[in-house]
Order: sequence, then C-alpha cells, then structure tokens
Amino acid sequence: MRCQNMNYPYDFEAKTAIEIILYIAPKVAQPTFHTISKMMYFADKAHLEKYGRFICHDNYLAMKHGTVPSGTYQILKMVRGDSFIPLSTTDQASNAFTVEDKSVVKARRPANFDYLSQSVLECLDNAITQYGHLSFRELTELSHDTAWESADENDCIEIEQIAATLANSEDLLEYLSNPHP
Repeated sequence: MRCQNMNYPYDFEAKTAIEIILYIAPKVAQPTFHTISKMMYFADKAHLEKYGRFICHDNYLAMKHGTVPSGTYQILKMVRGDSFIPLSTTDQASNAFTVEDKSVVKARRPANFDYLSQSVLECLDNAITQYGHLSFRELTELSHDTAWESADENDCIEIEQIAATLANSEDLLEYLSNPHP
C-alpha cells in the first residue's frame, strides 16, 4: 500500500530497505518483523527530524501493534512466502535473508554499507541502542504515538502526522510542504 503524503517527492527504495533489515537483525535481541519495523520507525523519525526525509522513503501503516513500514513489511512477508513484489526485489531479498517461525529474520549475509550513509547509520544505531532491547509490549506502546492514533487501523499514517510528533514540527512541516523553495 502506498500513501499519498503531502508533496513528498520520493519513491520507496527497496534495496535500501533490504540492507536496513540486514543491519538491524543481528543487532537486536529479537530480530522479528515487529522489532525490525519499530527500529525502522524510530530511526525514520530521527532521520526525518534531523535530515528532513525518511531513510528509504517508506510509508507507515497504523497496524494493531503499532506503526509498520509498508514497503519493508511487504518485503518481509514476501520472503516468508505470503506476499508478491517485483521479481528483482524478490530475488534480492530472498538471497539476503530468511524468515523462520513466521517472523524471525535470519541474515544470509552482512548489510551492504554502500546503501547506508553515515546519517542513516547514526539514526539506526541510536534507535537500536535506545529501543532494541525492549519487549514486544513496550515497543508496541511506544509506537502507539499521536501519529499512530491519527490513522484508522491498517491505514496510512501521513508523514505530516509523524512530523507533528517531533520537536521541530513547525519548521519540518514547512520544509515538507515546500522542499525546494
């Protein structure tokens, strides 16, 4: 599912999402769909606040157990065997990691740092350090923020709603409405 967000002029970067999955999985206590999704959300919020964009330009859904990166979730489900995405992404993801016990991600190779900038690594590392040890319940509660509350279950969360949760929300919303003045 793709969300229509403001004038957000970016397309989802599936290759980057795969590398982020590979980066997060070995660094968290429970490398599940849930934990990886939450690390991405918290890292994306930090990256949006500091750099004005999401890391791999994913969209977020308000699902029962918190915010979920839509495109990344489709990649995870495809490797598990219950979603369809374009063939090139399918091969790249299937060669990069496996899914065991319905939601546990096992990397087949290390992350390719060519896809992960210093700003991305900084935000991912901070999210992993701050949240990577938390339980399923704690991560769910933390991701049930006002942005999550703004959307119906399984619907898109607008980037404006996520931006509104951040300290510099007014400036960020102004930037997002006109990124090329």
